[in-house]
Amino acid sequence: RTLQGLQREKIDEEYKQLMEQIERYRAILGSEKLVCDIIRDELVEIKSKFGDERRTQIIASEGEFTNEDLIKEESTVVALTHFGYIKRMSIDNFKSQNRGGKGIKGITTIDNDFVEDILMTTTHNYVMFFTNTGRVYRLKVYQIPEASRTSRGMAIVNLLQLAPGEKITAMIPVKGFEDESKSLFMVTKKGTVKKTPITDFINVRKTGLAAINLRDDDELIEVKSVQKGAEVFLVTKNGMCIHFDEEDVRATGRSSMGVRGMTLDDTDEIVGMQLNTQGDSLLIVSEKGYGKRTVLSEFNNQFRGGKGVKCYKITEKTGAVVGVKAVNEDNEIMMITNAGI
Repeated sequence: RTLQGLQREKIDEEYKQLMEQIERYRAILGSEKLVCDIIRDELVEIKSKFGDERRTQIIASEGEFTNEDLIKEESTVVALTHFGYIKRMSIDNFKSQNRGGKGIKGITTIDNDFVEDILMTTTHNYVMFFTNTGRVYRLKVYQIPEASRTSRGMAIVNLLQLAPGEKITAMIPVKGFEDESKSLFMVTKKGTVKKTPITDFINVRKTGLAAINLRDDDELIEVKSVQKGAEVFLVTKNGMCIHFDEEDVRATGRSSMGVRGMTLDDTDEIVGMQLNTQGDSLLIVSEKGYGKRTVLSEFNNQFRGGKGVKCYKITEKTGAVVGVKAVNEDNEIMMITNAGI
């Protein structure tokens, strides 16, 4: 009985407090002056608690925000396959490994497709795409869809307005187009070379621009970014090589045809261009899987337009030259067959 009495006192006390609160709220609702007094008291309390000087400066806008302002600038890897699938991947996908390991699965491709070009750049840079027909397109790296390490990527025809039969032959990452000391050096299958200042490519339309004027049976096969003093090496299918200074080729505008870089036999064609800045020796590979490495100093510097010197002995066993890369001794090499092996 005593416990029940204590419980009843507690309920009576709670009821009394609720009735007092109800009376107070009714009085507030019925009196505008009382409402204003409460608002004033609360604002005075907030002012005393938080009323320091404004720390944020409000100033006039300097300009509009773009999508790029909202995208973090970070390193990324861009990969393009032989059949024209492209993607960018976070660099976190590729953790460092010891030499000689099996590696990790890099990309899932359709039958007979393989990675043809891979480069590292940042999300705010441009990538310039040169095609076999001599046109150039460009994208901001963040416009290339990001994908996982093993995914195939997106067909590049969904990003660039390529013509039927047009194929990407070179990808060049570029930070900007204002550096007058930089040029783009191009070479065609028939031995024509051309150097154009990078400032000429400051305005590339969505439909692309003509980068070089080609003859009917010729194709653009390689493009490099060069600076003053670079040395150029051209290697042909029949195992000839010419070495000359980039200064031998005067700079010309976008619509020009270029000049003769190497004199070729009727059955010969250029298979690759490399620069002395890319390595200290040339690795030359033939179509039947043979290869050799020769130091760059063995190739005498000549003037452009010559026939060059023999750099690879072509036999029935070796087959024609299919690829060339300037390498250093600590480079590792990936070779891919036309069957994607």
